[in-house]
Amino acid sequence: MNDKTRNRVLLVLFLGVLMGALDIAIVSPALTPIQTYFGVGERAKSWIFTIYVLLSLIGTPLMAKLSDIFGRRLIYILDISIFAIGSVIVAVSPHNLFAVLLVGRALQGFGAGGVFPVASAVIGDSFPPEKRGSALGLIGAVFGLAFLVGPMLGGIIMTFTTWQWLFVINLPIAMVVIVLSLRLLPTTHPETRRPFDWAGMLVLGILLTSLAYGLNMIDTQNFFTSLLSLNVWPFLVTTFVLLIIFPMVERKAGDPVLHLRILGSRQAILASALAAGAGLGEVGMVFIPSLAVAAMPTIINKHTASYLLMPVVLAMAVGSPLAGRFLDKLGSKVVVLIGSSLVAVGMLMLSNTSITSVLWLFIVAGIVIGLGLSALLGAPVRYIMLNEAPASDRTAAQGAIALFTSIGQLLSSALVGAVAASQGGGVKGYGSAYLVIGGIAVVLIILTFWLKNRKEEMGPAPLKPEQTEALPD
Repeated sequence: MNDKTRNRVLLVLFLGVLMGALDIAIVSPALTPIQTYFGVGERAKSWIFTIYVLLSLIGTPLMAKLSDIFGRRLIYILDISIFAIGSVIVAVSPHNLFAVLLVGRALQGFGAGGVFPVASAVIGDSFPPEKRGSALGLIGAVFGLAFLVGPMLGGIIMTFTTWQWLFVINLPIAMVVIVLSLRLLPTTHPETRRPFDWAGMLVLGILLTSLAYGLNMIDTQNFFTSLLSLNVWPFLVTTFVLLIIFPMVERKAGDPVLHLRILGSRQAILASALAAGAGLGEVGMVFIPSLAVAAMPTIINKHTASYLLMPVVLAMAVGSPLAGRFLDKLGSKVVVLIGSSLVAVGMLMLSNTSITSVLWLFIVAGIVIGLGLSALLGAPVRYIMLNEAPASDRTAAQGAIALFTSIGQLLSSALVGAVAASQGGGVKGYGSAYLVIGGIAVVLIILTFWLKNRKEEMGPAPLKPEQTEALPD
């Protein structure tokens, strides 16, 4: 595949990932109108986000595995098609049937869950090792771009029309992506097909559903009391039990949905831990507005506090492609070390009350964290997995990274809420929470020292012509 064709392939992947990422952020300004339209309460409104994330979690390993079995192009098109069908269902939902909207959002999340790991695997199949970092960095920048542009685009659309059009606009984009995918994406097929691991997929699906539901039902204002409620502890206990059962099921499967051999190397285990830590740090940023209001009440209010997320998002959008370029030149170890160090510094800055009370220092902390997350989320850990996983398991390995990132994201909300509540909330509570996340980032720094260096990642250098001539026939 020449450079021109690879760039076209990258455009197709970029559009698909952008569409999936955008639909998380673009719905933000529409939440209140949607709540009014259906006449539901705050808890029900939160499921507009939660069900998308939950089904994305389930869709990620399933679609990743199907991609390894049936080919990248077919499953990528299937993911985009499911996402488009979900968009139609959301747009036509009757005002007296909120459940229909949730079904549509579930289908959107299910389709979107497979887009990113399949896109990453296509890059692994199509791009040489020295260009994979830049390509993954560009795809990773999509998420920063989506969170930056999404709310503004959603607000502009709703200025001229209704919230339903936020989902209708997905249809022409999906059609373009499907047509281009049919023309440009490479087809890959395994030599033999083995029975699909439905038992493993069922256990994993129940495990992830129990984890997501249990964590989402925790009341962060009454954290320890809510843990004893029937809406929380049975689901967390189920998650723990299935964590023990799942490896047993996978060892017996002929072609497991998540090959345990993917996590058989030190590099893969470290990449998974780094992905979970990055997801934890990413969602921790959601609480920046709450900390800003508590720390600077005279100059920041609840209406303007969300703007303090802008430096983080801009830094991520700028840093992701840069991290990809440095990845090709310096290797994953250096980039991850820099990223985890920046996250640790930024989080510790937010835990310091003398810094959070000064606006420009608060903004600097956000920029530092954004640059750090751009070097952790996306390209570097996926680059490690591309090098570690065999071609037959490439998408499943990328799905595992997405899975661990999402688990980190789910845990982050509960962790920050628990720490903040235990310290009485406010500046002290959120400062303590960011101190804990900063400590976790320090652990990531330590783990980084066990990663392979650039020379080890690239493998042995190719033999020179004079060396090959000396080899025996």
